Amino acid sequence: MTIARSLLLFVLAALAEIGGAWLVWQGWREHRGLWWVAAAVLALGAYGFVATFQPDPHFGRILAAYGGVFVAGSLACGVLVDGFRPDRWDVAGAVICLIGVAVIMYAPRG
Repeated sequence: MTIARSLLLFVLAALAEIGGAWLVWQGWREHRGLWWVAAAVLALGAYGFVATFQPDPHFGRILAAYGGVFVAGSLACGVLVDGFRPDRWDVAGAVICLIGVAVIMYAPRG
């Protein structure tokens, strides 16, 4: 159950951080207004809190592993909201990152 909880928290963190970054992009770059940017601040703040619920007590490990989730999640977000079509190298890179997440977070430790 701990791995499932950890994975769910990574997904929630990715939704909050990537969503927050997208809201900034929309609010500022696409000139949708400061309310979008304000929503971004809330989403990015939520991202920071979600990470604190990870079962592993080491900040550096959590943040390093989350980096791989962020890479894969960013590509997926581009596909869903931007019409981005990743090539095989994008996909290979994302898979490598997710393997890194698994090694960093879930490898047996003595």
